[in-house]
Amino acid sequence: MKSNVDLSAAVWAKSELSNGGNNCLEVAFVGDAVALRDSVDVGDPDAKVLIVSRTDYELFTQSVRAGQRNLLP
Repeated sequence: MKSNVDLSAAVWAKSELSNGGNNCLEVAFVGDAVALRDSVDVGDPDAKVLIVSRTDYELFTQSVRAGQRNLLP
């Protein structure tokens, strides 16, 4: 997985369930990577962004939708 993904053109989105708040997880699909950030960090140049593969993201979200409660080993 790439450790340096260019996020300059990333289009960030958050769940409609967030009701427009700024305490949400935002996601951006960038090529074969998925970037995740905390919406309170928008505009912070030092904010941390988690980069995962699209495959890992899809497997994680499938597990959540399937109701898997213990996602940690």
